[in-house]
Amino acid sequence: MEFPLDDYAAGARVATDLVTTSPTVRGAAGDGLPTPEALAAFLAEHGLQLDAPPPTAADLFQVGLLRREVRGIIETETADQAVAGCAVLMRRAARGPVLRPDAADDRWRWHVPTAPGAALADELAAFLAAGLAGVVRALGHGRFRACAAPGCRGVFADTSRAGRRQFCRPELCGNRVKVANHRARQAVR
Repeated sequence: MEFPLDDYAAGARVATDLVTTSPTVRGAAGDGLPTPEALAAFLAEHGLQLDAPPPTAADLFQVGLLRREVRGIIETETADQAVAGCAVLMRRAARGPVLRPDAADDRWRWHVPTAPGAALADELAAFLAAGLAGVVRALGHGRFRACAAPGCRGVFADTSRAGRRQFCRPELCGNRVKVANHRARQAVR
């Protein structure tokens, strides 16, 4: 796998989505990645084409562990801690960045290749770490947040332009809060 270094938002988005598949976040809905096939669908949904073969049960287990590590990085108290966590993940499979021409616009872009034969979880770790480190560099550590929805234990990296995102899953957590607020306003009338 090789990914562009300047598109940190893509890695941060996948990191957030991976964390929100956790039973810790999903509660009664259970694990969002219960099978290797679900992991393959998650990767495909995010357009990730890893060099590793299709996911196995062992890969699923390793990605489950990676999910905890990524959550730990998002929950760090300082930028230094987040960057140190990202460095640990990058070392799992990333190699030094290379400069390559972009086929779309003939501009040169930095890319990070992963080690040949790297495990699926290690390739994914490098991609997510680059995304999270990019958030710290470009937007600041304050963009790592806990979900504002009552009872939700989700965390996320806010890569929105305005930096006002409040929910780990806006379509679910945000909608629940909006519905609850609407019902509360209706009850007052």
